[in-house]
Amino acid sequence: MNTVKEELIRALYDTGAVRFGSFKLKSGLTSPFYVDLRAIISYPAVMDLIARELIRLSRELRFDCLTGIPYTALPVGAIVSDRLKKPLVYQRKESKAYGTGKSLEGHYQAGQTCLVIDDVMTTGESKIEAAESLTAAGLKVRDFVIIVDRSFNGRAFLEEYGYKLHALVTMEEMVTVLSEKGLISAGQKQAVRDFMQQPPRAQRPGLEGMARSAPAAFNRTLAALALEKKSNLILSLDVTTKKAFFDLLEPLAGQIAMVKTHVDILEDFDEGFVRRLRKLARDEHFLIFEDRKFADIGNTVRHQFRDGLYHIADWADCVTVHPLPGPGILSGLFEGLHRPVAAFILAAMSARGTLISDNYTRRAIEMGREHRQWVAGFIGFGREKAHIERLRAKMPSDSFMLMPGVNLRQKGDGLGQQYVSAAEAVAGGADFIIVGRGILRAEEPLAEARAYREQAWRALLERGGL
Repeated sequence: MNTVKEELIRALYDTGAVRFGSFKLKSGLTSPFYVDLRAIISYPAVMDLIARELIRLSRELRFDCLTGIPYTALPVGAIVSDRLKKPLVYQRKESKAYGTGKSLEGHYQAGQTCLVIDDVMTTGESKIEAAESLTAAGLKVRDFVIIVDRSFNGRAFLEEYGYKLHALVTMEEMVTVLSEKGLISAGQKQAVRDFMQQPPRAQRPGLEGMARSAPAAFNRTLAALALEKKSNLILSLDVTTKKAFFDLLEPLAGQIAMVKTHVDILEDFDEGFVRRLRKLARDEHFLIFEDRKFADIGNTVRHQFRDGLYHIADWADCVTVHPLPGPGILSGLFEGLHRPVAAFILAAMSARGTLISDNYTRRAIEMGREHRQWVAGFIGFGREKAHIERLRAKMPSDSFMLMPGVNLRQKGDGLGQQYVSAAEAVAGGADFIIVGRGILRAEEPLAEARAYREQAWRALLERGGL
């Protein structure tokens, strides 16, 4: 190993960018090490060393411009750009809502190749997101140059998408040097090696595991019901009269795990609707999912949920929640509630042109992770299997992902709705699919509901989701 690499490893250790001990990760795993390079910007000598090594690697690659993934890699990328005299571009966390509305800043031409610099390689999901954004802006991406590769199989993961990974240092090289210098023990070195042999996230329990031991009672109930009925189908029943509602629901009830209602669009809503719906749910064994999409301050949503015309808290088993107001919305809805009701946080939408960004999605999921006593899972949409997989990987393993925008035949409608197939949605990681018009507008709704149910359940079996 060359002396410059050893110098870099020692510098990362001395600045606390790499630490050893016991660290609980978001995935639920406990790691014997932790890598956090954000503070290196305060050490000019370390920044200079990293920049020199990145330049050395970069000289072997072909590119027209470069970028650093915000935030840690952006100042490093600026140094490399200056020294190589290559244009720097950078991605905004949020697109501008004024002026040009750009999400990528800097001067570049469509078709140029962009080198991507980042600090740490963990799962690779953020790298793919960055590459997709750059590609959408007209650039080509071939190579990622990173400082520390702490991944389980990051190089192979990126290769599946056609990208090459180049790292200044790996965790194996890190522990070898630090062990030789007496800075970590032989036990710490072996603990890191053992950890690097396992997958990067906690194993997802299947429905049987969720039914037995999911932390939330609602998740246990929903998993057991899905297993009993062999259905992971949610019927979205958006009609405007009670007659149309029950004329559709009653013959379809045997096919579904939940019915998704929108009571505020019913023209003739009354207490009789609730009584009839709850009795049917008990008789046919399905849960009631009111898609109210609460999105206001805690005090307001509390009244919307418990009071007014609908008294949703008295009869719904779960509701949808926008995370925009922050965690106070969850407290307002659920604290002191007389009966348990679960929340599904809307993390990603199926409408084309949605303003929900990757950063918003991550923060929404984190909010749900921190309030598992109320949040059963997330509503999320991916436009194809790989995108769905990356979205699901961000979510807690003991939560459910519900996916709208599923259709056996259509690719979209004229109002911005996008669709994927039931098989693709579940194969990518969706636990339940939400289907509305695909069933309701069919010539034979029962036959169509059965087709959705069978396709989605078969995909769950093939995925090992039981």
